[in-house]
Amino acid sequence: MRVVSGVCKGRPLKAVPGNTTRPTTDKVKEALFNMIGPYFDGGTGLDLFAGSGGLGLEALSRGLDKVIFVDRDVKAIQTIHENIQACKMEDKAEVYRNDADRALKALIKREIHFDYIFLDPPYKKQQLLSLMEKISEHRLVANGGFIICEHSHDVELPKSAGEFSQYKHEKYGIIAITIYSRFSEK
Repeated sequence: MRVVSGVCKGRPLKAVPGNTTRPTTDKVKEALFNMIGPYFDGGTGLDLFAGSGGLGLEALSRGLDKVIFVDRDVKAIQTIHENIQACKMEDKAEVYRNDADRALKALIKREIHFDYIFLDPPYKKQQLLSLMEKISEHRLVANGGFIICEHSHDVELPKSAGEFSQYKHEKYGIIAITIYSRFSEK
């Protein structure tokens, strides 16, 4: 695992010990960022099932100003901290050990709005629709922002969810990426 592009290009990333997380492959990461970027001129991101922090760090390397990393696994949190330090991105990152629902409640209270939210939950516990509905209801994504979902290729997500419309959908073997955008008149 490594950072694919940007200011940290080529920097190796540690994987979370054990087999509880599934890192996004470099090929899928590159394709995903080509769909939404590939580079950014600032903005904020949320890596909600962060694992090793690979997606959030890739986003920072490609130009986001700040990313909040959330995972409930203690080993994942340790790995995220190590990877953030290796990339020298401590000043651009916040890391929290929490489950997704409680993390969203805390972010709603802080009234934070994100340009990009990365959702890569464990495939066996897909909760993408309920998360997107909660994100939409509380307007956690800025107008023009995106939710990027990584999921199993056999999961069919709807064309719209709340204020979000499907922007792109691609399959890479057993992995699929579905990207939703928020464009509203409000």
